[in-house]
Order: sequence, then C-alpha cells, then structure tokens
Amino acid sequence: MELVEQPHKSTLWEKLSVERIKIELLRTAFGHSLTFLSKFDPRILIVWYSFFAIAPWFIHDKTVLIGMLLAIAILTYTSKPSVLVLIVLAFGLLTDTAYMLIVSLAFGGGLSAAWALSTLTLKLLVIALASIAVFSSMDPEKLSDALLSLGMPAQFSFGVAYGYRMLPILIEEYNNLLYSYRLRGRAPLRKGFLGYRSLIHIGKISILAFYPLILNTAKRTRTTVEALEVKGFTYAIKDPKVKRIKLAYLKILPRDYVFITVSAIYVALLFWMGSIINL
Repeated sequence: MELVEQPHKSTLWEKLSVERIKIELLRTAFGHSLTFLSKFDPRILIVWYSFFAIAPWFIHDKTVLIGMLLAIAILTYTSKPSVLVLIVLAFGLLTDTAYMLIVSLAFGGGLSAAWALSTLTLKLLVIALASIAVFSSMDPEKLSDALLSLGMPAQFSFGVAYGYRMLPILIEEYNNLLYSYRLRGRAPLRKGFLGYRSLIHIGKISILAFYPLILNTAKRTRTTVEALEVKGFTYAIKDPKVKRIKLAYLKILPRDYVFITVSAIYVALLFWMGSIINL
C-alpha cells in the first residue's frame, strides 16, 4: 500500500516565528526595485512624503482626508508592502476604532461622537500608509544619498544607511541568542492554562536576549568605526569631489515633475470637493 504524504499546514506560531519576522522586516527595510514609486528620484519621494506626513495634521475636512487615503492606499498596494507591517497597522486601526467607540458610548456620545473622533484615525492612516508606500520602495543607499543631496549632514546620512545595513545582522544575532537560551535553559514541564507558563518563559528569554545583543552591537559598531577611519572616511565625506561623484547618478527626470504635478492637482481637487461636500 502506497503511503501518500499529507501537505504540511503551517500553524500560526510558525507564521509568527522570529525567522518569519526577520524576513518580513528585511523585505520592508530594503524595499522593492520594481514598484511604481521606485521609478522616481528619491529626493522627489522624500519631498512628496514630507507633505503627506505633515499636511494631514492641519487638515480637518474628512472629504480631503478620505481622498488622500484612497490615493495613498493604491500607491501602498503597488509598493508590495510586507504582510507583517499591514497586520500591525490593521491591529492598531481596529484597537483605535474600538477604543473611540467604547469611550463615546460610555460618555453618552453615541455614534456621532465616534464619527467626529474618527478624524484623528484618518490622519494617522494617511501618514502611516504614506510611510509604508515610500520606504518600501526605496533601498537604504538611495535614501541615504537623497538625504545627503538635500543638505543633511554626511554623518547623519551615513548613519541612516548603516542602520539599515545593521538591521539584518542584529536580527540574526537576536535569533541566535534566543536559540542559545532555549538550548541551555529548560522549558516549563507543565504549560498551564492556555499555555501561560510557556508564554511567560518565552517572554523572559526574549527580554534576557536583549542584554548580550546590546553588548555585541557596541562591539560591532566600534570595529566598524575604526575600519572606516583607517580608510579615511571622515576626510572623504567632507570632500566636495567625493560627494559629487557619489551623487552623480541622482537625476530628476520629466516623469518626476509629472508625478509631483499630478499629486498637486489631485490634492487641489480634493480641497475643492471638500468645499462642496461636507462630511
């Protein structure tokens, strides 16, 4: 009798493992090179993002905010964001909505009060989705060079790129520390009601793993700084010729101007519709 191998069904715990989280974070941090927003100059994207990260705080018209949200949601979809990031965003949205509804009902405000409080949720959604859309489409080098081209200090621009580069190393280091604690430690013999003892044990070793991680990170940072100084990093970042050669590939093309123009026209139309439709 021939045995048929049954397909393995991944459990929720496997999907939420450290390895899975590491992969999703790396996908978000290092972006995608074949998305709609990745075709534009990173300096244009930073200017575009700056508007949608600041302007919503000064806008109180729901028509304008909903229009911004729809456009940015489409751009976020084209940016192929990480599923983990979207899950965290959706969880925050649901808890925020439930909190506002409970508070409004508890103080006798009803659904009308919850609708009035939803303006803040729309603002946060616009800003969050704009962040996901832009930074999921830019790799660390382009982001760092764009900041340097816009006049940011070279040390700060390098720090941004270095932080992105260190991210996979830190996650891998943290994952290895968790494995070492699990190998040398002993899990609870009895899991308890709903496995609360196992959850407490996992939480404990997750916190303990941060201490050696900080020490190892400090050692790696010092080694990197010494290696850069030996190669003349401090002198190179202050040399205008080096800066010009490094940023030579950044060019604003006609499509970048078209993108900014279309975005400005769309926002202007939203304000015109907001003056007509009052939500």
